[in-house]
Amino acid sequence: MSPHRTQRRTGRHGRPRLIALLGAAALALAGAVALPGTAQAANVLSDPGFESGSLGAWSCSGNLGSVVAGPVHGGSKALAGAATSSDNAKCSRTVAVQPNTAYTLSGWVRGNYVYLGVDGGASTWTQSPSAYSQLTVQFTTGASQTSATVYTQGWYAQGTYYADDLSLDGPGGNPGDTQAPTAPTGLTSTGKTSSSVSLSWGAASDNVGVTGYDVYSGGSNKLLTVSGTSATVSGLTPSTAYSFTVKAHDAAGNSSPASNAVSVTTEAGSGGTGFKQAAPYLYTGWGDPPSPTTVMNATGVKWFTMAFILSSGGCNPAWDGQRPLTGGQDQTAINAIRSAGGDIVPSIGGWSGNKLGPNCSTPEALAGAYQKVIDAYGLKAIDVDIENSDEFENTAVQDRILNALKIVKANNPGLRTILTFGTSTTGPTYYGNRLIEQSKALNANIDVFTIMPFDFGGGSDMYGNTVNASEGLKTKLKSVYGWDDATAYAHMGISGMNGLSDQQETTTPAIWTQIKDWANSKHLARLAFWSVNRDRPCAGGGVAENCSGISQDTWQFTKITAGFTG
Repeated sequence: MSPHRTQRRTGRHGRPRLIALLGAAALALAGAVALPGTAQAANVLSDPGFESGSLGAWSCSGNLGSVVAGPVHGGSKALAGAATSSDNAKCSRTVAVQPNTAYTLSGWVRGNYVYLGVDGGASTWTQSPSAYSQLTVQFTTGASQTSATVYTQGWYAQGTYYADDLSLDGPGGNPGDTQAPTAPTGLTSTGKTSSSVSLSWGAASDNVGVTGYDVYSGGSNKLLTVSGTSATVSGLTPSTAYSFTVKAHDAAGNSSPASNAVSVTTEAGSGGTGFKQAAPYLYTGWGDPPSPTTVMNATGVKWFTMAFILSSGGCNPAWDGQRPLTGGQDQTAINAIRSAGGDIVPSIGGWSGNKLGPNCSTPEALAGAYQKVIDAYGLKAIDVDIENSDEFENTAVQDRILNALKIVKANNPGLRTILTFGTSTTGPTYYGNRLIEQSKALNANIDVFTIMPFDFGGGSDMYGNTVNASEGLKTKLKSVYGWDDATAYAHMGISGMNGLSDQQETTTPAIWTQIKDWANSKHLARLAFWSVNRDRPCAGGGVAENCSGISQDTWQFTKITAGFTG
């Protein structure tokens, strides 16, 4: 390994850990001897290309794994692992094997430092950030071994990796075992924090042997797999109700009935959501859309709010109501953003267009539409931009949106939900106040309330008006939720309009810098503006879709926004 690779991967976990990991893999490969033949070899991994759209038997550390529509090696789906500075997003699954038998594990991977291996045995890795590369590992099972756990993972702080078309070639184990284990018993919560819940349960039994337990949320969303009878689910949202069940599985892949369900509400925590996002709007269907990587390289911004998800007819989501969720220009932009180390939050709704809120007849149907968007990209957050008389000023649709967001929060632990809406210069309007009150009454558990402090109908002091509107929002959140100042600020966001607004209000780079500094001083959760497409100079150009109407540097507002840290 060249020195610069080692240096790049030395971080909070330290260099010795990395060297130990790679050294073990090298010794395992170097020490291999001639392996016995693999008669009747076949891929014993079901759904090797994740075409089902589900993780299935795979379990990923930190709930950081998802199935995405791109980039893929083959088919239309792939596994994505969003490695962080504290978690390598290890995704693993246990399969039945035969003792004293040779197996070959292989797969196609993409990303910075992606690994493929078997627990307790050999592993290998590659650096392939821009294209898929094949990894292969060979191993022989022990004399009495009947199961093996294979895995793929990234590396700390190296961003999202992808894996596809995985195979474990060799004879399957326990081919005649079709009997499922019994259900685990006595599931209970043994502890909780603002972001985690600890669980324990009674052991299941099986005619051959239980090899692991799968923990579920909401009945169908598998969170993690463990070998013992206890687990801690992390990455949860404060003050949120979750329902958990557990199933046992054996080496042949048989799964038990679910245990009893246990409901747990996480602690409130201190200081709100812990979610921080600088995410200006990018619109690929309007305003001479720029290359997102060009903007990222010039400004340092990592997140974009992607506009807009609308209805393509009925309760069916599509970009702009006409472009498919995957396979088009929007996915191309998202793939480029993620390949450059960034991510996106979709904006669902907006001022105009045919929206999902009025078209989906029930909260359950609307939640299903939101889920399609979440699943298409393995999203960490969604933003519902609720405006105009068809959504914002329609109380039935307001409640439908809130109940739908409550459903997707329960089904997607760790997902952040954002509401974006208009405001007066002194804070939320009547319908904004109602939206906040109903979010509490319906227990929707919204993470961030983002106001749009522009188009006030006049007023030249855009910094003062923005601060006053934000303070009005804080006061309302404190009143409804009983929060202190710090917690209220931590659930707030600002989405401005750079340059000239529709009503000829002017926000200059200097004013936007003041707003960004104020948002940082109060530790707000989110800062955005409309839009990157307009973040170009055209002094005297009026309100245009591809420039700001004022004198400025290209991408100057985006660069300022990138300095928002909360």
